[in-house]
Amino acid sequence: MLTDQQLQQFQEAGYLILPNFKTAAEITALRTRAAQIVDAFDPEASRTIFTTREQEKQVDHYFLDSATRISCFFEEEAFGADGVLRQEKALSINKIGHAMHDLDPVFSEFSRGPALAQVAADIGLKQPQIWQSMYIFKQPGIGGEVRWHQDATYFDTTPVSVTTFWFALEDATLDNGCLWAEPGGHRTPMRERFVREGDQVRVEKLSDLPWSDDRSAIPLEVQAGSLVCFHGLLPHYSAPNRSPVSRHAYTLHVTDGCSAYSSLNWIQRTPDFPVRGFL
Repeated sequence: MLTDQQLQQFQEAGYLILPNFKTAAEITALRTRAAQIVDAFDPEASRTIFTTREQEKQVDHYFLDSATRISCFFEEEAFGADGVLRQEKALSINKIGHAMHDLDPVFSEFSRGPALAQVAADIGLKQPQIWQSMYIFKQPGIGGEVRWHQDATYFDTTPVSVTTFWFALEDATLDNGCLWAEPGGHRTPMRERFVREGDQVRVEKLSDLPWSDDRSAIPLEVQAGSLVCFHGLLPHYSAPNRSPVSRHAYTLHVTDGCSAYSSLNWIQRTPDFPVRGFL
């Protein structure tokens, strides 16, 4: 499916943008299902927020259990000082995670198929395994920043194989918090590793190499329907969304079954709930 030029782009820059990968009908189906999940979510069941800052202090059982469930997480700024939602529930959720691709038929259909399998094969994934799915809302006005990071931090394999499949469900622009990435940054070492032992997690620092800045990073503005694939070591981040427009996106984190998946990664699967690929 991919041209030699596209493969060269992925190898040299560490990311690849494929416009019009998903149709408007496919996007509508996923967005409708996500809205239904949020509508059915009881805010009193959990008030867990999602943040990329001091994660080892923010993790709780609700987050850890979401590895094999469908769970909703609030934006950092969703609640006022009085503990009450500052806006309606539908505009307060940061994301849904992390096993929709295996537990929900609509998400499973969006997450799989020959086209995705071919892209994975073209970029070198011999045995794709989808470990995590996330529906990200990037809510208008309060959509939280996602700090600079590498996805390999959370999906450590030997050799590094995790690849992110990021689908734009709405136009992603500078105004509403599009992705930023450091072209070629996938050649830098892994800076951190997110380790889980039982119910305890910690972030191990592996390198003192500083994160990117505006001089080396570029914005990845894409239109709805685009697929962005990027290497697990590619440094990337997204700014807060202070605009009146949301930036919905859906992501899959995929490793190669031919690599060794660390037993210290926070998501693990058991024989009765095995990890699966694109087909």
